[in-house]
Amino acid sequence: MIENCAVCGGALAPHFPEVRDPLTDEIFAIYKCKGCGLGHTFPRPQELSKYYGLQYYGNRHGFTLRRSIKRRLGFVASAMGSGSGRWLLDVGCGDGSFLLAAKDVGWNVMGTEMNPEPARGSGLDVKVGVDQVPLEPQFDCVTMWHSLEHMRDIKSTLTRIAGLLQPDGRLFIAVPDNGGFQAKIFRHEWLHLDVPRHLYHFDASSLRYCLQSAGYAIERQWHQEFEYDLLGWSQSALNCIMPYPNVFLDYLTGKRKDHSKSSILSNFVLGSFLTFLSLPAVAAGTLWGRGGTLIAEARPCP
Repeated sequence: MIENCAVCGGALAPHFPEVRDPLTDEIFAIYKCKGCGLGHTFPRPQELSKYYGLQYYGNRHGFTLRRSIKRRLGFVASAMGSGSGRWLLDVGCGDGSFLLAAKDVGWNVMGTEMNPEPARGSGLDVKVGVDQVPLEPQFDCVTMWHSLEHMRDIKSTLTRIAGLLQPDGRLFIAVPDNGGFQAKIFRHEWLHLDVPRHLYHFDASSLRYCLQSAGYAIERQWHQEFEYDLLGWSQSALNCIMPYPNVFLDYLTGKRKDHSKSSILSNFVLGSFLTFLSLPAVAAGTLWGRGGTLIAEARPCP
């Protein structure tokens, strides 16, 4: 039984007693810290690999992938300037698409990934975990695009990364925003809870606490990643009204092939309509700082 927060040690209280894993249909719960506000998935599986099977990995549409990478490179460039032979580490690099793009604009790159072979197949230097990344060379920039919520030990991961960064280096983190409008509206049906792969659930205050407790200061924040936010609205709405979760997302990403044709058709038609209707909601969440995604730029404190 979870009794205390893994980061601040505060007491935990039930937040969502039943959240279904859309891939396995297993039921989990989310507890929230009364102190720092960090959400914890319970129970935490000892072996997570079965939750990252072939059904989890899918393809992203080329346009949205290119747009996402371009925007992320823009975040980095706004703080760091050009790569110019400096070093960038991407923690949770997936297939290595972001690393390849960063390499193209001048960065020396390295990554980590639980399943490193796809990225290694592109000629990239990818370790299995942060603990395998050498202390030299020190990195000018570390990125964690939707990977911190998957880490078993947040504080040790962030502390290790601080040791890998140059004194004037930067850490960029993107996580689903559990304090955003769509999280509040859709609650346990929210797409981006994604238990048990997401072991932790952040809002702005809990992310700030985690970073500060590991020796970072936040420089800037953003409140939207368009692709994640848009589908966060439309797919979460579908999850509330359709009998099977994430069919629309699975079709778009090619993750699952076992849905019936009638289910795919109905979800695609309604999902497309809801996605169009979600555009004003994405804009409102961005304007009010309550989007589906929270992005932070942080620096290690001296």
